[in-house]
Amino acid sequence: MTRVLVVDDQPLFRAGLVALLNAAPGLTVVGEAADSASAVPQAESSRPDVLLADIRLPGLTALKRAAAPARLLILTTFDLDEHVHAALRLGAAGFVLKEAEPARLIAAITAVAAGEMQFGPTVMRRLVAAYLKGEAAVSRCGPVGLEELTGREREVLRLVGTGLTNAAIAEELTVTEGTVKTHLNRVMTKLRLTSRAQAVVVAYESGLVIPRPGPVLRASSATVAAEGHGGGTAAPPEYARYEDAAAAPPP
Repeated sequence: MTRVLVVDDQPLFRAGLVALLNAAPGLTVVGEAADSASAVPQAESSRPDVLLADIRLPGLTALKRAAAPARLLILTTFDLDEHVHAALRLGAAGFVLKEAEPARLIAAITAVAAGEMQFGPTVMRRLVAAYLKGEAAVSRCGPVGLEELTGREREVLRLVGTGLTNAAIAEELTVTEGTVKTHLNRVMTKLRLTSRAQAVVVAYESGLVIPRPGPVLRASSATVAAEGHGGGTAAPPEYARYEDAAAAPPP
């Protein structure tokens, strides 16, 4: 059962979310709050798996810290605004539009709880475009120190940066998904990262992934299964796998 803490300052919207999630198989709401101050003690006592919070919520950093190791899923009215980069640095695992269909939100929560990232094509495209133009004020999430990584770990980090899931990386490298998870866990430990989103940022900052000008990312027509579900449940179309639009650095 995935435990969810819902934090949103709109009472009617929050009540609808709570009712929706409690009615969904495999999900249970362990707390709800209108602001970070009242959500922090709930996060500390209920230990949620997923923190579902509005992107404009004041005190989100303190709340994320109190809810650790819960995965942060952001609710937003727009697909990108001035808070998105800060949320990525904080380690958000994904974004969901408030106007999204209920099934989309439920699928995103389930995928995020399983370790997947949930970023729509528009968000990723514009984030990389901003990075190319030097507009994204993205600071490193920890010491980059790529010299500590093995060659295989660097390759896994590069592929994570292109948006591939663990299953897709395993297929690309002709290894098991468990092996990919082991390499990624070592990368996260060595670089002191707390989320896959932060790993994506480091992949770009370190030059492992080099975005090309022009069409930045193309969404594949094939959707991918949420990690941890054995490849049986396809992710919603807007979370389709991204083709590699980056040029791999020369060996």
